Amino acid sequence: MIEERIFNNRYRLDGKLGEGGMAIVYSGTDTVLRRRVAIKVLREQYAADEEFVRRFYQEAESAAKLSHPNIVNTYDVGREGATYYIVMELVDGPSLGEIIAADGKLPEPVAIDYAAQIASGLAYAHRAGLLHRDIKPANILVTKDDVVKLSDFGIARAVSQNTIAMTKPGLVMGSVFYMSPEQAQLNELHETSDLYSVGIVLFQMLTGKLPFSGESPVTVALRHISDPVPRIDTREIGVSPALAAIVNRLLQKRPENRFQSASELATSLREARERPNVPAFRMQDDAQELAQEAAKRGQRLPRRSTPLPDNRRYAADEEEERPPRRWGLYAVLAVFLIAAVGAGYYLFGRPLPSLSPTVPVADYTKMTDAQANEAIVNAGLRAHITRSASDTVPANRVISQDPLPGTNAEKDSLVDIVVSNGLPNVGLPSVLGYNFVEAERTLQAWPNAKFLVDIKRSFNEGPKDSVIDQQPKPGAQVREGSKITLTVSDGPAPTFVPNFVGMTAAAAQAAASKAGIKLDTSQTISGMPANTIASQDATPGSKIDANVIVHLIVNSGGGALIAPPASGGSTSPIPAAVGQDYASAAAALTAAGFVPRVVYAQQSTNNGSVVLQDPAANTPAAPGSTVTVTVSVSGEVPDTVGMTADAATRRLAAYGYSVSKIEYTTAVGAGGKVVGTVPEAGTDLAPGSSVTLTVNGTGR
Repeated sequence: MIEERIFNNRYRLDGKLGEGGMAIVYSGTDTVLRRRVAIKVLREQYAADEEFVRRFYQEAESAAKLSHPNIVNTYDVGREGATYYIVMELVDGPSLGEIIAADGKLPEPVAIDYAAQIASGLAYAHRAGLLHRDIKPANILVTKDDVVKLSDFGIARAVSQNTIAMTKPGLVMGSVFYMSPEQAQLNELHETSDLYSVGIVLFQMLTGKLPFSGESPVTVALRHISDPVPRIDTREIGVSPALAAIVNRLLQKRPENRFQSASELATSLREARERPNVPAFRMQDDAQELAQEAAKRGQRLPRRSTPLPDNRRYAADEEEERPPRRWGLYAVLAVFLIAAVGAGYYLFGRPLPSLSPTVPVADYTKMTDAQANEAIVNAGLRAHITRSASDTVPANRVISQDPLPGTNAEKDSLVDIVVSNGLPNVGLPSVLGYNFVEAERTLQAWPNAKFLVDIKRSFNEGPKDSVIDQQPKPGAQVREGSKITLTVSDGPAPTFVPNFVGMTAAAAQAAASKAGIKLDTSQTISGMPANTIASQDATPGSKIDANVIVHLIVNSGGGALIAPPASGGSTSPIPAAVGQDYASAAAALTAAGFVPRVVYAQQSTNNGSVVLQDPAANTPAAPGSTVTVTVSVSGEVPDTVGMTADAATRRLAAYGYSVSKIEYTTAVGAGGKVVGTVPEAGTDLAPGSSVTLTVNGTGR
């Protein structure tokens, strides 16, 4: 994105907040209504998909009609050239994903409160006929007042079927963990699909982990479809039975076995808060129910006992007559078997031997795969090895086995062993160009990644504090818990100032070019030898930022070429301003009869101080002459919260900003104190710009 970009002559992009698979999110300003907004800009590959754009407009416009306390407001949707964007409410607070990453599992009352607010927002959206389809912690924002807001309505539904089928990398990686079984199978979705995702989020809030994980999105999707419904151990986790039953019902594989509406879910959550030890319904596992029904469907029909066509009444009558004879046969066989076993004990002191020889199965867990395979073969058995990621068992060690240790198995039969691949692999997102704080937060909040972040700094032409390199590279598959090394720019390397005094002007230019310094040699003074440097305003040996201009005064060899005073009046030496703050320098120059003029230079050192003056100190000049002083500033709005309006104004002036307006509020903060600024503290802002102060009070 280019700097100072404005959409529709109204929405200004101020800074990047983050990015995902489909879009990049910026903080921005609605210049018409003068309010802070969030602007989501679609990536180019989606803007080029006509079907996607059509559905995007349709769903985004539908989302803009939603107005609810638990839904992020959508203000506008539009297009600027080939770029499509959505303007939304800017929520001051973290995402639920960031909260879980920082705190792990949440207290039960907090989890119930958040889930109830999510259900309230979904109930409103469902009544309006809009599904979310991408409920996940990253799309759930929490304000500083603990108000939960659902975001990304419309975008999730605008995704094409190909995207859901995981053909566009980066989008589903974050959301497949929260996908309902019917969504994973590309079946028709209903309100219950959103509620399944809420169940995953609630499970994660209560346990600090996801119920289903795997090495790839396809593996996770298959586990949603086929794995048993996860249960929360109320004693181990400390979750009430009522809430555990709610989670169990939300995560049922069959949509009809879940809550049928978000309103019903909200009611059950309130009941669980009032009566935590009284589950409102029985915990179940509809995967087992499906298996039982499949088994019933697979039962063989009764053998036909007549060549005549099927006649249910005749067959039923015949079956009623057959059981006595069949049970009699079973009784004779049972007596014979008991007699044979007894004879074995009597004759041999042990049961009759098996027809096939058996061998004992040893304990192969904790062995390496090579050790286990060798032990199994030496025992006369055959090994069948499958591999699986594990959070607890080191790589190449056996996790489990079948048959279990201590049992007997027929010789030459298979022993299934599951061998650990180590921690699961996770796709590494790109944080190149991010501010290092946001990059570290993004990596630490990445689902099921637990990345460790190592920061290295390097001088670079890129923006200061931005990530210029990451190792491993973006998109790499790395182990959960891996260390990610980020190289962060310290800005251009500072330059040491040479001593130019005594050099010829040409030699000074050559030395400056070699050091990467720009020179100003426009000023001259009477002195010898001609065309040599008489003085410089930057101290030799000091460090300056790149692109700072060093001002030199050149000996002219004759009379002074500095502008003489009008009408032959007297001159005075210009006071030294370098090293002082602007207020002190301006006062000294004014007292000496000169007119101060300020310009600003953005650099990382000497902030708030005068770093250059033109003309240089002690240069004779006529009273009333203008002296230009260059003040070093950071280029960021300073924090003035808690100051008086006067103190904040002075602080802003020291950073190169003026106060255009003071607004008053009685909502927060101490009386008469600053509670915020527009733009807010830390925002990049060009020196010389104006800032609005917000002060607690009435302004009277």
